[in-house]
Amino acid sequence: MNRSCANCLKTVVTHLHFLCWLCGAFVVALGIFQMIHSKFASLITTFWPIYPANTLVVTGTIVTCVCYLGVLGGMRENRCMLITFFVLLFILMLVELAMACVFLVYSREIDTYFEKDLMRSLEIYRQSRQEGNKTIKDDFDAVQHLFRCCGVHGAADWRGDVPISCCVEDPCNSVPHANWQEGCLVKLRNWFARNYLSTGAGVVTMFIIQFICLSITIPLFCHFSRRGLGYL
Repeated sequence: MNRSCANCLKTVVTHLHFLCWLCGAFVVALGIFQMIHSKFASLITTFWPIYPANTLVVTGTIVTCVCYLGVLGGMRENRCMLITFFVLLFILMLVELAMACVFLVYSREIDTYFEKDLMRSLEIYRQSRQEGNKTIKDDFDAVQHLFRCCGVHGAADWRGDVPISCCVEDPCNSVPHANWQEGCLVKLRNWFARNYLSTGAGVVTMFIIQFICLSITIPLFCHFSRRGLGYL
């Protein structure tokens, strides 16, 4: 490989690694944005490790750190950084594939835990005192108001003690008041499904970029080795 081709390959690799780094940073920012603007995590405690916002932040942080190694390795022509980048990114891609398989295989079990957690949160809301479990109360009220739903399966879940957040009118001043009859389980599940769809699309896009980065890193590393560049 002549010098001009090597310089061109180095430029392509560096820019691709930088693009991968930007994707990771964007994913982290999106995850933080979801954490700030969605207050449903306290209702679904079993589900929190695969909560969309948590998944985005963790995945994006790892990708950002790994791709930073690739950018530095390409710019400094450092074999140590490039091989470290290659190994870490390959492991990360395997983990992403494993996570995708887990979601596909255990999707029904996840739905079951989803329903159980919502029912548990509703019971805590019902049985707690006025000043207790304020986080769960506020989050459940926010869900019912935002999605225009009531209870988990319907207003009957509250057993006659329906909170004001179920009221159809806004503001709700009448007693008794009309309540939303549709449960929050289906609406919340659909909301999570849409979030995971966008998350999945982002992960697939990142996976493709990562695969291209791996494919181009190999010939660049071989070129550095033939030129006798060190690991410093």
